[in-house]
Amino acid sequence: MRTRIFAEETRKWFTLAAVSFGLFMIMLDNTVVNVALPAIQQDLGAELSELQWIVTGYALTFAALMLIGGKVADAYGRRLIFVVGIAIFTTASLWCGLADSSDELIAARVLQGVGAALMNPATLSIIAATFPPHQRGAAIGIWAGVSALALAIGPLVGGLLTEHATWNWIFFVNVPVGILGIAASFVFIDESRDQTHERLDLPGLATSAVGLFALTYALIEANTYGWGSTRILGAFALAGIALVAFYLLERHQRAPMLPLELFRNSTYTGANLVVLLVALAMFGVFFFMSLYMQTILGYSAVQTGAAFLPMTILIILLAPIAGRTSDRVGSRGLLTVGMVLVALQLVWLSRLGLRSDFWDLLPAFLVGGIGMALTMTPSAAAATRSVSVDKAGVGAAVLNASRQVGGSLGIAVMGAIMAHEAAGRRTPEAFIDGFQSALLVAAAIAVAGAVIAFMLVRPHEGAGRRAPDAGREVTEPAG
Repeated sequence: MRTRIFAEETRKWFTLAAVSFGLFMIMLDNTVVNVALPAIQQDLGAELSELQWIVTGYALTFAALMLIGGKVADAYGRRLIFVVGIAIFTTASLWCGLADSSDELIAARVLQGVGAALMNPATLSIIAATFPPHQRGAAIGIWAGVSALALAIGPLVGGLLTEHATWNWIFFVNVPVGILGIAASFVFIDESRDQTHERLDLPGLATSAVGLFALTYALIEANTYGWGSTRILGAFALAGIALVAFYLLERHQRAPMLPLELFRNSTYTGANLVVLLVALAMFGVFFFMSLYMQTILGYSAVQTGAAFLPMTILIILLAPIAGRTSDRVGSRGLLTVGMVLVALQLVWLSRLGLRSDFWDLLPAFLVGGIGMALTMTPSAAAATRSVSVDKAGVGAAVLNASRQVGGSLGIAVMGAIMAHEAAGRRTPEAFIDGFQSALLVAAAIAVAGAVIAFMLVRPHEGAGRRAPDAGREVTEPAG
């Protein structure tokens, strides 16, 4: 009996390792590209807007398809869809490395986003189906720590590969990792699915994808075509119409892609808003900080990646601790403090200038590392505790879609602010003017996230609670 229990416990942690393996790969590609952007720009002759699309093409596709990815995983098997996602992602990575034009690289990054959208929601839903609620926070802490590690070391890995090989290798390394991930999935992950699934919500998928793409397109290309141009105004109008249509469809669909009843739980709503806002504030910062350090401060790719290490180390160390703490005390206080620290980091970074050095960056990176660790893990734990296991796939998909939507819009919004402040000037001083304004806007967004966390996330939401039946947690009503 003890041997069987030990074997079951051991297999759970091997399952966590297997999904974390795939998660690491897809989250790494959120940030590994940033440090390589100057090299890509020089090699492929890309414009700034094309560089933005190389990053947002991945994040936006990731976000737009993640909801359907969660539903597909719940319906047809979480392990199956996870493996299919790895296969698509690995193939797209090979294409990225072989791309010889910016348009081809953008197309390959979009395909990477498709694979990531199938993989990512399956990781959290597999964890939710494998671990009982009293262990789930610790498991999610490790999951979030792996995610944070991948996001954080992305710049360093990108710098090392770009400087000592070529930028192409930031994609080629995914190929052997993806093959190993597929093998580990079949060995360690048990198949699971939602037996209540009815059908896929293709109208919801179409309207949400069109709305998000049109909105991001308008923000990124507004500086090129003019904010008052027919093309940009039309894109904003299309985004508004499509997103309103998506909301109306989801209200009346029998089996919606986005079950709006999830948001009757204030904790789930608060966790998703916090994730969206922290990504909105931070993704653009990582994008433009990489350009700032290389084009303004004259850092090499490796030096740029290494500069992020203090924040990386703090996230790695603190994310699992934050997950375990959220099991005991709930997530509200951790999220509130975390978002305040992120805001302080952004205000500090807004003071950077043409002659700043690493010691000017360090305090902000230390404060931001703590803030990100306190935000990432407790938000995932709070959201996961707020949904039942049979809806874990779509619940996780919404949470991760919130992060990717926020990231895509963050890069677009920061780029729009910087372009407006620069007003056509291509000088270091113009870059700094736009950079500082964009960071202050991002800091205000982070403060809004802190207020939302305190107002919506319930104290001790499910912390330390055991579900009434094996591994299934009751969704509480909003209150």
